[in-house]
Amino acid sequence: MKIIDFNIKGERRRLKAASTLVVIYGTAFGLHAVTWGDKAVLGLLVVMTVHSVRLLFARTKLSNNLIENISPEHKAPFVSLLVAAKNEESVIANLVHCLCQLDYAAYEVWVVDDHSSDRTPEILAELKQKYSQLHTLHRDLDAKGGKSGALNQVFPLVKGDIVGVFDADAQVPLDFLERLIPLFYNPKVGAVQMRKSIANQATNFWTKGQSAEMGLDTWFQSQRVASGGIGELRGNGQFVRRDALISCGGWNEQSITDDLDLTLRLHLSNWDIACLVHPAVQEEGVVSWAQLWHQRNRWAEGGYQRYLDYYSLIATNKMGFSKNFDLFLFLFNQYLLPIALLPDLLFAIALQKSPLLTPVASLAFGLSFIGMVTGIRQAYRVSIWTTLWQTLQGAVYMLHWLPVMVSVTLRMALRPKRLKWVKTVHQGIAPSQI
Repeated sequence: MKIIDFNIKGERRRLKAASTLVVIYGTAFGLHAVTWGDKAVLGLLVVMTVHSVRLLFARTKLSNNLIENISPEHKAPFVSLLVAAKNEESVIANLVHCLCQLDYAAYEVWVVDDHSSDRTPEILAELKQKYSQLHTLHRDLDAKGGKSGALNQVFPLVKGDIVGVFDADAQVPLDFLERLIPLFYNPKVGAVQMRKSIANQATNFWTKGQSAEMGLDTWFQSQRVASGGIGELRGNGQFVRRDALISCGGWNEQSITDDLDLTLRLHLSNWDIACLVHPAVQEEGVVSWAQLWHQRNRWAEGGYQRYLDYYSLIATNKMGFSKNFDLFLFLFNQYLLPIALLPDLLFAIALQKSPLLTPVASLAFGLSFIGMVTGIRQAYRVSIWTTLWQTLQGAVYMLHWLPVMVSVTLRMALRPKRLKWVKTVHQGIAPSQI
């Protein structure tokens, strides 16, 4: 496997973001200024419709969803489970108890204490006396790189052929490795992402919305992989083949979303990413609008960073046409379209015309609605009426992504950014039943 140089120049992100913003605003104005602007939008709508049909009718393989037992002709690989923990006294014991009692023979658990100031170190010391497979690494106050730095520091010490990463609030069933590991028997699979679900989904509107969002993400993940597109890592519950991780140079300490950054580098190195729908890894959802705004801004910024960082490598078609096509349309739907809706509306008002991008936005919304219905049914196995109610709430909730995307792209283009890792505070939540 050829190793690609992924050195990036993060200081140029602002210039790239500003240039992208100028192009988008200029294109929006140009579509209104020329007589054939509506025909150009119609062409885009046709392309998006074709891609939407491909997603809707792609057939997922059974191996991506239900793996009952490890095939006897394969030797179970050694697995290293990693947890980066900073001030996690409320949840770390529950996670360690779970990970140290799995129905799997060959594995180890490493917890990296990232200079915690609470009782996390004392709790880990007590747990080491109980579990022989538990190992710990304590980082100094001046250690850098956030979660990525912690994972890179511990990686040379671990023995696993497969490396799994969990957040400290993760909750998993004891047999999950038996279902997940067989996906790695495909030599092209460099990583596997478990489906994420929200442990405290019944708390309020925001957590219910996040639960529906995870259902939508499950559907998009499965269908994109099935149609020859890109599977993505989601941080909590991600598993990476050691060789694949080495070929990518480990975790990027210059990205605030290491999972999304690693996703792109794996695909650029010609690895595939599979997804496991059942079972899920449960995690705590944020419970207020303020927490959601800050978390989603970080996710959106990290996701946007990777396109700015690796656009030149993407342009060389290292991933192949199918993945590049999928990546471009996902970029368009997630970032470019929300940005373009504002100038499209402003120019339409100024020129006393109808907005041109309304049909495209309607198609994107409709596809997401269908995907959310299917994803909720597939992931949570609830009744059709419960599914529809959760989808209606989820559709309203998902509107928050519009101001998030606009805010993030404007801020990245106009303001210098100092890299800052932010941890989500965990309370310790009992697992949900879905």
